[in-house]
This record gives sequence, structure tokens and C-alpha cells, in this order.
Amino acid sequence: MPEQFDRLTEGEEEVMRSIRVTRIVWPVLVGILVLVYLSWRQFDLEEFRKIEWTSHTLFWISVAVLFLVIRHIAYSFRLYVLADGEISWRKCIELIFIWEFSSAVSPTALGGSAVAFVVLSQEKLSTAKTATIVIYTVVLDTFFFLLTVPVLVFLLGPTMVRPEIETFFELDRWGVIFVAAYFLMACYGLLLFYGLWISPQQIKRFLIFCTRIPFLRRYRSNAKMFGDELILSSKELPKKHWQYHAGAFLSTATAWSLRFLLLSALIVAIVYAPPLEFWAQLKLFGRLESMFVIMLFSPTPGGSGFAEFVFGGFLSDYVPAGIALVIAVTWRLLAYYTYLLGGIYIIPNWLNKVMKRRKEART
Repeated sequence: MPEQFDRLTEGEEEVMRSIRVTRIVWPVLVGILVLVYLSWRQFDLEEFRKIEWTSHTLFWISVAVLFLVIRHIAYSFRLYVLADGEISWRKCIELIFIWEFSSAVSPTALGGSAVAFVVLSQEKLSTAKTATIVIYTVVLDTFFFLLTVPVLVFLLGPTMVRPEIETFFELDRWGVIFVAAYFLMACYGLLLFYGLWISPQQIKRFLIFCTRIPFLRRYRSNAKMFGDELILSSKELPKKHWQYHAGAFLSTATAWSLRFLLLSALIVAIVYAPPLEFWAQLKLFGRLESMFVIMLFSPTPGGSGFAEFVFGGFLSDYVPAGIALVIAVTWRLLAYYTYLLGGIYIIPNWLNKVMKRRKEART
């Protein structure tokens, strides 16, 4: 066992191991293999040569970088609000890097939330506040999609999901996956909402009951722990004023919107399309959101490989097939690999600070 983990509990040790920098090998390898495959199947050298690398391109790529920075600040602000200012702005920015890194390298079974709970617990926050932050962020992220997807579908119609879908009565494979993903999101979103605001005890009993199923029995201790955290959170949230919830949701909506707008800026930069009029951009925004609904259930760490694979099909009416890979790679370099590389520097420094504080506390 690495010396830096020798004072952690068994559960904390497992989570800390999940964010060690060597974990980047697997998602990077998956991403490279998918890129090689897509390059062989889709890349068109002639289409690539048609790209005009002008000041227009540089400007919109710079806009995409700016969106990435503002998105990070929005997530940091949300953490600052949810922590009631008990964590400094600088520390919030650092912790969001760790949170995003954990999401980038963790399988969906572990995810960034488990890491966030352990990481925040090292910042002298109460257990109740830590549980509230982690669970409420999941609720906020989920309800952003639950609220915005129906509005966008109403305004844009079924082509919001995929360009070839003309009616929801004739869904293709991806359309079915989209509906299933949204339904699953609605189920656990409402489950969490019920647990936070109505009866956390019932949700805890329900989760423990589910672990009676043979293949779920090994998750019984996790179900009990999550139920306890839900009960703690349900006692914290009703005490908060409306500005707390408004600030948390607005920062969530800003961060997610900028995820989509970053990609839109890259498309404008390289393809010079779609037009910059509001309605055209709203259609692109809706398509990108539908793509992200499916990506949230990616089987690979951080969507590595999967994101590049689905990109071309979802944006086929906006991006020529021959250069879709160019935009997808640029997008992932900015929005995904930035956090992988940042984690290589930030996480070891953060761990050293945590261990130093623990050592000082013992002396």
C-alpha cells in the first residue's frame, strides 16, 4: 500500500486509489483505439484540406476555451454555494478539478460522486454538509435535463434527438436509447427528490430491500450508507434559504449549457456552420443535449471512445462526415483531456496537503 494512504480507512483508501494518476492509462488507451478505428472508417483527407484555418477559426476556438474556463468557474461557484462559503474560492476551483478528473477515469459504477464524498470529507466539512453537497449536485444535474429536454423537444420536435428521426412513433436504435436513458434519469431523479424532501427513511428501506436480489446483495452496505447520507441531507436542505437553491441551480444550468456551447463554438470554428442566428443555435443546442443524455450512461470511463464514436452520427446534418473526427478530437482535448492532464499535477499535491494536515493533527 502506498505510504500516502496508510492513515485512510478501508473505504477511503479504495476511493483514493480510484483517482490515482495511473488510472488515465485505460481511458486514454480506449480513446486512442476508437480514434484509430474512426480514422480508418470516416476520416476524409480531401474534406480535411478544405478546412480554412483563418482568424475566424482561431477566434471561435478561443471562445470554446473561454467557455471551458467559465464552465469550471460555474461548477466552482456551485460548490462554494453548497458549502455555504466554508470552502474558499481557490479550494473550490482545485476540488472541481479533482471531481472532474474522477469522473473522467472512473467507471459509472463508482463515478465522481463517491470520490467527491471522500474528497470533501477531507476539507473539514461536517458529514451532513458533505452528504448534502454530493447528493444535491446529482439532483441538480438530473433536474436540469428533466426540465430542459421536454421544453426543447416541444420547441424543436423529434429531430432534436437525431437528424433522421421525423416522429417519435418511428424511433431508430438511438432514439430508443435516448428515451430509455431519459426515463432512467427521471426514475432516479424522482427517487432522490422523494428521499430528500418527503421520506428518506422509505427510500433507505427500499434500497435495502432491493439488495435482497442475489446479484445486488454485495451492495447492501453501500445501500445502507447511502440511505444514511440521504437522511442527513434531508435534514439539511429544508433549512436553506431560496437564494441557496437558486444559486445552485443557476450555476448548474450555466455549467451544462456551456458544455454544449463549447462544442457549438468548435463547429462554427471549423465548419463555418451552422448560422449564428438564435434559432439555428437552439437547434444545435438541443441536438447536443440529446447526445449528452446518452453519454451520461456511457459504459467507458468518462465516455472515453464512446463520445468520439457517437459524435458523427448525432451531428451528421451539421458536420461533414469526413471531418467530424477533427472536431470530436478537438472537443475531447479541451473538455476531457484537460482534466486528465490537470489531475496529474493537482491530485498528488492535494493528497500531500491532506496527509500533512493529518500528520500535524496527530502531533
